[in-house]
Amino acid sequence: MKRHFLISVGILSFLLGSAGAILPVLPTTPFLLLSGYCFAHSSNKFNDWLKKTKLYHLYVSDYAETKSIPKNKKWKILVNSYILMGISIYFAPFQLVKVMLVFLTIGLTIALVFVIPNRKDQLKNE
Repeated sequence: MKRHFLISVGILSFLLGSAGAILPVLPTTPFLLLSGYCFAHSSNKFNDWLKKTKLYHLYVSDYAETKSIPKNKKWKILVNSYILMGISIYFAPFQLVKVMLVFLTIGLTIALVFVIPNRKDQLKNE
């Protein structure tokens, strides 16, 4: 029962993450990380399949495998996020939503710049 539940959640989160790669309102990486967790705890077949997808390699593999992200990839993430969040903030119908999006963008920036190490930094420390 637990195995089937985790596989179902993994598939659903993969589909949401896939949609998030196209739609700016859905986050991609958290859904793919959830898929990875669910598949790792339920099915080797699905876990292997996930790790072979382009989405996994594009959004998750660096962090999942090394707990770090290359500096150039961080900058790409930040630039894309600032553009998309800027558009979302501009078109948000309510002031509260705009403020929440600003705080989300600040949180993302803090996480990428100060919390998640650059890949080079981690390799030097090992």
